Amino acid sequence: MKPEKIKRILFSLISQTCENRQFLKEPEKDFTRNRKLPLHQVFKLILGMGGGTLNHEMLDYFGFSPNVATSAAFVQQRAKIMSEALEYIFHQFARRTDGNLRYRGFRLLAFDGSDIHIPTNPNEPASYFPGANGQKPYSLLHLNALYDLLQHTYCDAAIQKRLKINEHRALSNMVDDSPLRDVLLIADRGLESYNVMAHIQEKGWKFLIRVKDSNKGIVSGLDLPVDDEFDFPVQLHLTRKQTNYAKHLLKNRNQYKCIPASTVFDYLPAKQRNVPLSFYPISFRVVRFKLSHDSFETILTNLHPSDFPPDDLKALYAMRWGIETSFRDLKYTIGLLHFHSKKTEHVLQEIFAALTMYNFSELITRSVVIQQGKKKFVYQANFSDAAYICRQFFRSNMSPPVVEALIARFISPIRPNRHRPRVLTGKTAVSFIYRVA
Repeated sequence: MKPEKIKRILFSLISQTCENRQFLKEPEKDFTRNRKLPLHQVFKLILGMGGGTLNHEMLDYFGFSPNVATSAAFVQQRAKIMSEALEYIFHQFARRTDGNLRYRGFRLLAFDGSDIHIPTNPNEPASYFPGANGQKPYSLLHLNALYDLLQHTYCDAAIQKRLKINEHRALSNMVDDSPLRDVLLIADRGLESYNVMAHIQEKGWKFLIRVKDSNKGIVSGLDLPVDDEFDFPVQLHLTRKQTNYAKHLLKNRNQYKCIPASTVFDYLPAKQRNVPLSFYPISFRVVRFKLSHDSFETILTNLHPSDFPPDDLKALYAMRWGIETSFRDLKYTIGLLHFHSKKTEHVLQEIFAALTMYNFSELITRSVVIQQGKKKFVYQANFSDAAYICRQFFRSNMSPPVVEALIARFISPIRPNRHRPRVLTGKTAVSFIYRVA
């Protein structure tokens, strides 16, 4: 898809959203007078924001005109817009630019979550952490995302307040609401649950989920081979009832499993009084393979063993890392760490705007052909530079041929088999005062 078409789709969605006044807090009143910042310009400002201060963003947008609107005027105008407007633009843009790329007949989607540091706000108790042991207080939101590993774009997202996080429910809802078919969903540890697997099974999708290789995960309730590596089929019948007959069946741990009333499972009633004994069937493979001489991984999948042997599953799971690198680019390249308001409603606007601009930048960058030539490494576009170029293109500061030429010029080598330790450090939202010039 050419850059001009991608931009045209996004601009048409902005116009469409402007016409739908249900996204305004007071539809009969808001944006009815002529202002320096009409509704479509407010949307473009929010979508095109970088990491600078609000005044700098306003100057850039208005081309350093003496008639630039004030930041106070922008804050007043954006306060009239519901965050659902930017969420709508994100979802519709993802659907209209879907390339339907497949791997052996499957759409490859990865699900994961990432915490987002927002301006500290004690008035939002569900996201506020007071700090301990001398640590400063901070506030967090949690981004749950469904990411297309072949197209390198986000196809769904949901935001939760960190102290009310429920990734399992977010994933189940995304599976239920998705219009996609023939999907292979890949997820990391912590997301394994019979309820999630049942939702995926009911949707007709396939799953590949890494599980805890210990005595506390799903596999601890199964009688598995003692070998270091194995591929073991399981056909379970889940129930909530514990009659004498059910207790007899439950002795076979690889065929019957009791789901406690306290555990969420949407396909069996939680209350079992006056309900006949019933079972929910679910089938999957437990596959354990070696990563290195002393480390192993265990996954659950409902892919057929003849089509996807363990080596193929290992390669597929390695592809999941794409969503991890996307979070890094979303935060540090697109600028999801640099918010321009303390209000949660406005922060939500900017989160969905950042997701949209990430997709916008990736789609344009992937459309540019990089000439390889006779070089030591294979080269790809430098996404940091490409995202900046795409933002200027969104602001209509350059033409499509110039965009493609510049992206093709700023490239980086792909160096395979490079590893570096993952350094986890405490981070907070970037102050409104101390921003890049």
